[in-house]
Amino acid sequence: MEVAGKKVLVFGSGISGIGAAALLVKQGAEVVLYDGNEKLTEAEVREKLSGDSRVRIVIGTLPEELLHTLDIAVLSPGVPTDLPMVEQMRGHGILITGEVELAYEAGQGDVLAITGTNGKTTTTALLGEIMEGYREHVFVVGNIGNPYTAAVGEMTEDAVTVAEMSSFQLETIIDFRPKVSAILNFTPDHLNRHHTMEAYVNAKKNIAKNQTGEDYCILNYEDKLTREFGENIEAQVLYFSSRRKLEQGIYLENGEIIYQNGGRIPICRVDELSLLGTHNYENVMAASAMALVYGVPADIVRACVKSFKGVEHRIEYVAEKDGVAYYNDSKGTNPDAAIKGIQAMNRPTVLIGGGYDKDSVYTEWIRSFDGKVRKLILLGETKEKIARDARECGFADYVFAETFEEAVLEAARTAKPGEAVLLSPACASWDMFSSYEVRGEKFKEIVNSL
Repeated sequence: MEVAGKKVLVFGSGISGIGAAALLVKQGAEVVLYDGNEKLTEAEVREKLSGDSRVRIVIGTLPEELLHTLDIAVLSPGVPTDLPMVEQMRGHGILITGEVELAYEAGQGDVLAITGTNGKTTTTALLGEIMEGYREHVFVVGNIGNPYTAAVGEMTEDAVTVAEMSSFQLETIIDFRPKVSAILNFTPDHLNRHHTMEAYVNAKKNIAKNQTGEDYCILNYEDKLTREFGENIEAQVLYFSSRRKLEQGIYLENGEIIYQNGGRIPICRVDELSLLGTHNYENVMAASAMALVYGVPADIVRACVKSFKGVEHRIEYVAEKDGVAYYNDSKGTNPDAAIKGIQAMNRPTVLIGGGYDKDSVYTEWIRSFDGKVRKLILLGETKEKIARDARECGFADYVFAETFEEAVLEAARTAKPGEAVLLSPACASWDMFSSYEVRGEKFKEIVNSL
């Protein structure tokens, strides 16, 4: 994709859009940075660009005459690909792509990429640490919060990029081809954006669409959709399993993670890990398998998984107050992720849930309480919807809170010594906070002030 001398629209002025605009300027493109949020000012956006006057900024309505002059449109991940404006661009013959494709084509070295509904960030962070123990130039980018485009300028031929890829990012790839990819699982999420589970799954499957027999794809054997996907791709497939021994792959057996691929290599016992829960053992298996097929020695993998402390906001231990343990699982932004948070608890739990509505169904989450959740405190857009699902499941021990602080303080009053308070909302944060990170930080702030 040649961008020099082309007129390129970057749609969205978040960190992804800012990174894309900066890279395009360096590559000699004529850049228009567009954001439909009329509350923004040009000065605010310009400040993010470090004052680069070569970028034209358009806020609010995109002029029709500008549309006719564009060659390429780079969509930020938050921009739906089926927006009428995007469809109109396609109709004008404008090439539609995204920040990931832009960075991939400009970057150097090998790419190891991870997607899936849950576990992406933990797996990406762990794989990043493993690769940093093996190679000098390692970049951990993507949905984990570091724009891919921002790292491109520092990459060399021997660089390794470890990329967390969301379904939104994978919708707009063209030639993106990781050396090793992984799909951890498929559960319903972001259906307000993708509309159907099939469309959501297909977006994530794009991670392997350009891979060949020289590449690897690591897949979850216990997820029916990923297992079937592995039977129909060109890449070499290696499965991981937390439930059964695999003749070839990486698996959990009697509390030990074993890698079997031309020989049996023990990685570690799960009681040697700092991470809690079977879902995290699966994340360790996926990251280990990706590193091992890439050529990282087993002793480096072994040392890194044992020393890895986990990811902030994912079943993160915060403090113990008056005999009550507090855990921050703000990254549990969908029901399946929040189920994993509950499963990791080893004591009676007061649960804080609710938030922005992504058209999720909460019955499976509520059924997973299984006597462990003593009280549910609900807030946000979804509180009434979750309460309705809870009643249908026969769970009535819930109360409503109007504010986030009220919810945390109510949980603290309700919890007894020997119990846990868990923030695991099963919802996005956007009705109250700009991100799950901000929500998690607020939780920790309130807990530490108790």
